[in-house]
Amino acid sequence: MKQLIECVPNYSEGRDEKIIRQITDAITGVEGIKLLNVDPGKATNRTVVTFVGEPEQVVEAAFQGAKMAAQLIDMSKHRGEHPRFGATDVCPLIPIVNITMEETVFYARKLAKRIGEELGISVYCYEFAAASQSRMSLANCRAGEYEGLKEKLAQPEWKPDFGPAELNERSGATAVGARNFLIAYNVNLNTTSVRRANSIAFDVREAGRVVREGDPVTGKIVNDENGEPMRIPGTLRKVRAIGWYIQEYGIAQISMNLTDITVTSMHQAFNEVVEKARDRGIRVTGSELIGVIPLQAMLDAGKYFLKKQQRSVGIPDEEIIKIAVRSLGLNELTPFDPKKRIIEYLIDEQQNKLADLTLSGFSNETLSESPAPGGGSVSAYVGALGAALGTMVANLSAHKRGWDDQWEEFSDWAEKGKKAHDRLLTLVDEDTSSFNAIMDAFSLPKNNDQEKKNRSAAIQAATKKAIEVPFEVMQTAYQSLEVIGAMAEIGNPNSVSDAGVGALCVRTAVYGAYLNVRINATGLTDKAFAGEILSKANRLLQETKDKEADILKLVESKI
Repeated sequence: MKQLIECVPNYSEGRDEKIIRQITDAITGVEGIKLLNVDPGKATNRTVVTFVGEPEQVVEAAFQGAKMAAQLIDMSKHRGEHPRFGATDVCPLIPIVNITMEETVFYARKLAKRIGEELGISVYCYEFAAASQSRMSLANCRAGEYEGLKEKLAQPEWKPDFGPAELNERSGATAVGARNFLIAYNVNLNTTSVRRANSIAFDVREAGRVVREGDPVTGKIVNDENGEPMRIPGTLRKVRAIGWYIQEYGIAQISMNLTDITVTSMHQAFNEVVEKARDRGIRVTGSELIGVIPLQAMLDAGKYFLKKQQRSVGIPDEEIIKIAVRSLGLNELTPFDPKKRIIEYLIDEQQNKLADLTLSGFSNETLSESPAPGGGSVSAYVGALGAALGTMVANLSAHKRGWDDQWEEFSDWAEKGKKAHDRLLTLVDEDTSSFNAIMDAFSLPKNNDQEKKNRSAAIQAATKKAIEVPFEVMQTAYQSLEVIGAMAEIGNPNSVSDAGVGALCVRTAVYGAYLNVRINATGLTDKAFAGEILSKANRLLQETKDKEADILKLVESKI
């Protein structure tokens, strides 16, 4: 699976559309970058840009944006209401898909180093990318703003992490960080009272409420021994919240920023507001998501509510998302379209995917004159059907009357089967893509020695990929046999034949993919790699045959 990072650079220009466009053009000029949002502010004289891509692409795009901003923005003439100290004022990287925070920190510091060394701009690394506790806070790094930067850079404790320790008068300084995804999220109340909404916000937000003498609203603030206001902390960590009234809808809301959804998720925040509102005689009627959200956050919410209902979570993502939308009331104020609000769906630009075709469409595409999809894609699809059958039995077993105390065990099996099913569906298209890559490599020019060398290298790289993909089909399909075998043994006895059909599908998938591994291995010059993977494939094929035979024997005994 691809690794995806989101980048949200803030540029100190919000009024000149031409400058903003030149910066975003520099970003989107990097191949593979998807621009999600451009939000200029005239009062703040600041533009927030949001884009996503694979790590190396994001680093390159962020660098090109910073380079263009350095050329076009003169900080010595900048005025605006928002705190700032540089042309590219702040540039956080956020892990989105299949990438850890540690890896994201590596790329953030790589970006910071390039900006510092190649553009001659002082760079401070903040949050997870910070080298010290004092630099974790963006506010600390930016304290004094542009006007105080010259004096700040002269202080040894504020020597930049990268770049010069002297003021770049035109570009100022830049803060580059790695942080978790921030969600702007509002919860709707059946009241118009801002005061009551604020009371709930103070109950839940991490900062809580200040302690007052006597009346909790009008009483004098109580300070601690250091002269700081004493506070009663709220119940939710990494959450900022306030109550407000929305004229358009005629309701009060709890407006929240969830600054680290790995600490407090959207559904946890929703539930806590529900509880605190109930304590105050107020009812939550729904909620509202501002901006976009990672797919996993929606899936986590849907699975949470499914588990509360003691239902299996091994169902299609679309159904899990529907449960999340309904349970959170995300449709109350405006329609919630997952295709426009979930990051992974926004950036999935692949059109005409084989896995999205109808049954007849896929079959007709296969029987056409085109050589792809071929046996590899069909093997992956048959394997997905086998995994789906095993998962279906697990889901039926989780809902079987009288088996209520076993629903969680079957849900776990279903989730495992769904994981294999989803990956096999992805491999349907990956196999065809790998075949097309071989065809593309063979079509490369060969007019001189260098071109011949490049063409040969491309053919070998594509051939290796065309071996690795069907081998992964073999591995993934085989893994689903664990679920199918368990369901044949302990699943709903009325569906034991479905488990048997699933095992037959998986055997076909593994054997079919094995044939693809073998035929592509003949064209590989790296005989050591070919020999090793063929040895593994042979063992995997035999283990599949043995496991299938055991499952079918069990199925036959129960029919």
